[in-house]
Amino acid sequence: MSLFSGVKDVIIDAWGWLNYKPVFSDNLGMPNRRAFPEAHASWVPAADERRLAAYKLLAAYDNNQVAELTQVRDGDAAKERREFGDPSMFVEAIVAHVMGREQHIVVPGADADPEADEETAATVAAAERVQSLLRDWAENELLTMRVLQTERKAVSLGDGVYLLFWDPDKQRVRVRTYDPGFYFPVLPEDGDGSEYPDRVHLAWELPEDKKRGLPARLRRITYELDWIRPATGSGVDRTGRPVRATLMTTPTDDTPPAPLLGLGDQADDTGAISRLYPWNDTPSYRTCYLTDATWELGDLKGNVDVDDLPLDKAQFSTNPAGEVLDHLDLLIDFVPLIHIPNTVPPAEEHWGQSSLAKVMQVFDEISGTDTDSAKASATTGSPIISVSGRPTSGRQSQLSVAPGLVLELGENGRMDALDTSTQLGELRNHAHDLADRAANIARLPAVALGTTDPSKVPSGYALELSLGPLDSLVMGMRLARAHKYALLLKFAQRLHIVGQHPDWAGVRPLPAAFSFGAYTPTDKAAVLEQVTTAYEAGVISLETAVRTLNESGWAIGDVEQEITQIQARQFEQARFLADATGSTKAVGDYLGLDIEPDPAPPALQLPPANQDDKALEDPARGSGGNE
Repeated sequence: MSLFSGVKDVIIDAWGWLNYKPVFSDNLGMPNRRAFPEAHASWVPAADERRLAAYKLLAAYDNNQVAELTQVRDGDAAKERREFGDPSMFVEAIVAHVMGREQHIVVPGADADPEADEETAATVAAAERVQSLLRDWAENELLTMRVLQTERKAVSLGDGVYLLFWDPDKQRVRVRTYDPGFYFPVLPEDGDGSEYPDRVHLAWELPEDKKRGLPARLRRITYELDWIRPATGSGVDRTGRPVRATLMTTPTDDTPPAPLLGLGDQADDTGAISRLYPWNDTPSYRTCYLTDATWELGDLKGNVDVDDLPLDKAQFSTNPAGEVLDHLDLLIDFVPLIHIPNTVPPAEEHWGQSSLAKVMQVFDEISGTDTDSAKASATTGSPIISVSGRPTSGRQSQLSVAPGLVLELGENGRMDALDTSTQLGELRNHAHDLADRAANIARLPAVALGTTDPSKVPSGYALELSLGPLDSLVMGMRLARAHKYALLLKFAQRLHIVGQHPDWAGVRPLPAAFSFGAYTPTDKAAVLEQVTTAYEAGVISLETAVRTLNESGWAIGDVEQEITQIQARQFEQARFLADATGSTKAVGDYLGLDIEPDPAPPALQLPPANQDDKALEDPARGSGGNE
């Protein structure tokens, strides 16, 4: 055993790729306490210390502040580190490709043909209504900007967090982005982190406010799924602290007071309380509770963490409606927090991985090369010069070289300059090689970073082949996000219904997707030729053709409106439709015109027949006697 007593344990976890950094992993595998004091706070669970330290270190790379962070351990020598924004450039490029050129909310079935039958028409109308409501909400809420904020955190740090809540003042669902360092989910004890947690904390420290006389505090917002309990109301405890208390029924001569049930809640024979939510077909026994409380850091004694803080020391917040946020029933059966992992988490894991993870050491090498290049360029621009031979003036003093300076040396005098330009050139070439290495590892080809000369691309097919690694990268990242954004749109629909927004009256939530647009440069002329040939051959529809052009970068604002405008000018196709159906209404619908059908022609009215006409009709009955 003594042979292995000095062996260091190797920690392999979601942040093991940072173990090479001495400031992140000491002999025990823990982050440096001086560099990461937040990760070592008394209320932070031990399992989250490395995660919080990793977030701070990744943020330092993104903001060119690694030198400041490593200076805590390595001293003032770390200040010489050069950081020119390479990690930030990678993050911006990846975020742009993941999001694409444009984003749309799509409800399946909203683009279907409503003329098929009555049932299909009702389904299409419902889908169109939900899609229109979601798009209007997203525009008012600036959802695209919120998504960009969260995606940048997810790409750079590995995780992003959305919070959705109903705002009674604005009468809409609000979306808020949180730093993943504030996010503390209580994961199942069986270790399956892929399951949606039933209890989630958002927690962060509030610094001391000397002006207002407030000490350092800890704020924690908790969302928890639990059994439905009797109704509660806002009140105060014996110390005057705002709390929530159970409401009781009014006692009568025959019945004692009992806990009051919420509106619409029902208790079964066992005492369990159920509730029928508007989006469910069967009653549910669970609801989500909100708690927003603050603790003074000095009151947190003993072995406590963010999940078991003493509630008797908490000061609960109050919302604008006067409700104390102490286990407030939100009347929903889900936690309105959505965690966005940057990558598909490993089996039974919860956390994503930063896009900078696999190239972190390359960035350190690039920074070291840039630092060496800066030193070499200093000696190249202001070379070291040695002068031999006593000056003829006989004076020995510190010499400085300046333009136009003339030095008169003595006999056999000599002046030499140290040439470091060769080393500088090699360092620059090495930096370019390292940048290419980082791009290859991160699966970002040069064309995706914008560093390729377009004139050197031989063809569109060659360009498409070079984008193969980027396609697989974006495909995997979008796969990790697809279900999460579907949840976001589902929660937004349900919260609008709970908020009783009049536009959402009678709406039943439908599946919706947040669609990211095209991200790769395309040969528009080649796409146009392919689409035109396929459409004229009848192998694709007009809807597919226009949508393909839109995805390839053509300036088409609204696909449906574009199709309507195209059909409104296709008079030849309308004539074929009229010949095929004989329906004026169908032609009007196709052209988008209100065409009145032609009136039926009147029946042919013949004049009354006279004698001569009768004779003409029957020659055998002519007027002459010749038979």
